[in-house]
Order: sequence, then structure tokens, then C-alpha cells
Amino acid sequence: MLEPHVALPPFDYIKPTSLDEACQFLAAHAGEARPLVGGTDIFVRMRDGHWHDKFLVDIKGLDGTDDLLFDEQDGLTIGAAVNMNRVIASATVAEHYPLLVEAAKTVASYQLRSRATIVGNICNASPAGDTIGACLAYEGVLKIHGVNGARQLPLAEFFKGPGKTDLQSGEVVTAINLPAPPDGAVGHYLKLGRNQLGDLAIVGVTALGYPQPAAASGFAFRLALCAVAPTPLRALEAEAKLANEPITEASIQAAAELAMKASTPIDDVRGGADYRRLMVRNLTRRAVSEVWAQLA
Repeated sequence: MLEPHVALPPFDYIKPTSLDEACQFLAAHAGEARPLVGGTDIFVRMRDGHWHDKFLVDIKGLDGTDDLLFDEQDGLTIGAAVNMNRVIASATVAEHYPLLVEAAKTVASYQLRSRATIVGNICNASPAGDTIGACLAYEGVLKIHGVNGARQLPLAEFFKGPGKTDLQSGEVVTAINLPAPPDGAVGHYLKLGRNQLGDLAIVGVTALGYPQPAAASGFAFRLALCAVAPTPLRALEAEAKLANEPITEASIQAAAELAMKASTPIDDVRGGADYRRLMVRNLTRRAVSEVWAQLA
């Protein structure tokens, strides 16, 4: 009788006692070992034969990876092993970072979110990662630990291509820090998928707006685009348009056009490139308009 599901290939489960031990093991087994937290992408890709890791190195519980901490000055720190449901359920996160909660709720199902993590979504480096846009809009900074010690890296500099990051051999992301949001910030995430529940984004647009007296318009916007380029990105020219001109239907439309020009999508089974570009324009216009309606 045929097996109803393809089995996972054999692998060794490694449970280090410290981040230093984990990083040393990962460096010594580069190309055949992978850090493990939620595993929601790892096990699917191993099952489907795309990844062939011999070792999974569990970093849950190590040196702050389970922390979910907020400080008025330092902002929010989300450890690598903190699952999405825990983030969503946090009253503190909902109060100060509602855009992240909104985005996390669009990820797959409740059951999967009990394993999936914000940091895992980032480290997967999929251009379509749902929570990445909010983390870019909040200008997140990654905390990274490796064989040469710790370093920090702005999230905007982390992605190098689909599935590719700035992580070096033996390095793991231990947490992401989101600075305290600007006063009066309002955000919105719009996701286009093939169905309403749990689908990967065909296009994702994140908008965060806030009062900014130094800007000609009196406001600033941060616009993040996902699933429409090799990496998630900020639409910087569109942001500048909204900062430098009065916020009107015309300037919002012009910013949406600039966001569309910033996108470089591909044709795939989920949508055509031309369609995606047009949806970037339409969703950006909608997201900015909805944010502006709350700010004005």
C-alpha cells in the first residue's frame, strides 16, 4: 500500500544549551545544518525534497529567544521563538503595534500561527512574507548572534534575494526590535490572495502614516511592498511624494503610481506581472487613503 503522504527524510535533532554552542555547530556543519524554531517552512520543504539538511538545530529557549518585551524607550523586542498567536494575543503589542497584529492575523491558520514565528517569517526571506511589511514600516532591527559574537542589522538591509539573507555561516537571528512608533501613527495592511483565508500574498501593501511637522505636507508615510520584487521593499519615491506635497486624492494617486513603478514582479502560477503591478497601484491608493482618513 502506498503511503498517503511523503515522509520526511532522516535528520538529526540537535538541542544545544547556548547560542554559542548552536552557532559553533551550525558553522561546523555549514550547508547541512539549519536553525529550527517553528519549523512550518522547514518541514514542508524537507518533505517536498527542496531542502536536504542533515541536522536541525533547535534554538528555542536560548538566551532571550522566547522574550516578548516592551519598553517605552527601546520599543518592542520579539524573540526568534515567539509564535504569531502570542504576538496577536498581547495587549501591549495590540496597543503600540496594531499594524503588526493586523498583518500576523492574515498568515495561514490559527493552528499554523501557534508554531510560526515573526522572525521565522523574516528569515525565510520570501518576498511574500506577510509580517515583513509591518516590520519594515516600523523600521525593525534584527539581533544576530554568530561565532564572532553579536551584531545588529536594520531589517531593510537583511534581504538579498528570494530565500537569501545577509546571515553568514554560523549566524542566527535571535530577535527583532521594533522601535517605538511615531506619535499618532496609523497603519493598514492590504493583502491580495486567491482566497480570503490563509493564502500566500499575490500582492501585499503596508502603509504607516503619522504627523510630521518637518514635512511639507505635515505628514510622513512609510510604504512597504511584498510579493512584487525579489525582496520586500520600501517605496521610497512614493513616500517622498506624500511628504513633499499636500495630501490630496491627486497626490495619493501619484504616490500609488510611483509605488507601482518601484515594483518588479514576475509571472507565476499565482498571478501575472502586469496584473501585480496594477494591483500595487490600486492597493497602495486604498491603503494610503484609509490611513489618511484616520489621520486627517
